[in-house]
Amino acid sequence: MLRFMPGLTLSRILFDEAVQPLMVEHVPNLSYAAGLFGHGSDVLGYDTARSMDHDWGPRLILMLNEGDWDAWSSRLDKLFRQSLPRSIGGFPTGTVEFETEPGIRHMIHADDGGPIDHLITITTVGRWLGAAAKPEIGAGASISLPDVWLAGILSSTGVEPEVLDPGTWITLPQQWLLETISGEVFRDDIGAITNLRAALTWYPDDVWRYLMAAQWMRIDQSEPFIGRTGEVGDDLGSHLVAMTLVRDAMRLAFLLEQRYAPYSKWFGTGFRRLQLAGLLTPHLDQARFATSWQERERGVVEAVMVLAKRHNELKLTRWLDPAPRPFHDRPFTIVGGARFSSALLETIRDPEVRALPPNVGGIDQYLDSTDALVNGALHRAIRIWMGA
Repeated sequence: MLRFMPGLTLSRILFDEAVQPLMVEHVPNLSYAAGLFGHGSDVLGYDTARSMDHDWGPRLILMLNEGDWDAWSSRLDKLFRQSLPRSIGGFPTGTVEFETEPGIRHMIHADDGGPIDHLITITTVGRWLGAAAKPEIGAGASISLPDVWLAGILSSTGVEPEVLDPGTWITLPQQWLLETISGEVFRDDIGAITNLRAALTWYPDDVWRYLMAAQWMRIDQSEPFIGRTGEVGDDLGSHLVAMTLVRDAMRLAFLLEQRYAPYSKWFGTGFRRLQLAGLLTPHLDQARFATSWQERERGVVEAVMVLAKRHNELKLTRWLDPAPRPFHDRPFTIVGGARFSSALLETIRDPEVRALPPNVGGIDQYLDSTDALVNGALHRAIRIWMGA
């Protein structure tokens, strides 16, 4: 058994001890970028020993200028196949596909003298962004954008956040944004990937406010239903409503801390790393493990109050009373997320953001289907429908 080390650390060793020396020796004047970003639990720092069983190992993304692609991509692939060390940091550099799972690879010690089927993806920024298919060179899989329509906008070396219109921002899945800015760039002679990552670090301010307004409204629309379902004896329904509110509260915490939320596998792991997690978790646990709707409701209300107080601390809007209140004359308690939503929408100045349908929000807020989130045709249809 190989002893685990974080994949990002292993990638850095691969670059420092093998790839960069080969580039210096064989192509000292070639400009390139290298790092580990995009897909993978190792990129996000969530990998464990379990991650080592597939699509994990000494891997790297090496990016060329578009003008150098035709001349150098195949030559570099051949160089790495022939000249990489058989192991790096104690891990094999060779891989092989699983017989029963084409396209999924695992580490294997390559025969002495034979070519190494490595995990170095040789690409360009445009190819990596477009990624309509697997990369032509190397064994690594490339991240896919919702569609190639975005590649031309983002692949510009001088990309700035304002280049992306609000309609583009709200149709980019947060998982993709997180993957793109995570990991590490070890070297960047060409500048494009560094500029791209900087441009995508976080939403423009008015887009951020729009997304938070939508999240507050999601909370508002379900707050009284924990009690209403419980009142009629639907304990399962009450629990489901509470769990929906728990997830919505967690998503709002990511937004308040200006952190992209990972997809479901790593959502809880990412949440635990937020500053708000320590304040929210006891109340969310109360809602999760409650045996009565009253206790369940109390846990959610206390959690939403924490979020309301953080909202006020950020001074995003006028001060709003975070205290709980009755839902009309019914025996249910809420904080009233609609107040926060309305106040945020009032602060938006960008006319393009103001023109978006109020409280619809970003694609992650109304879709949780993996296939829908990466469906380019659907994204275009959403933009048309939203007038974006």
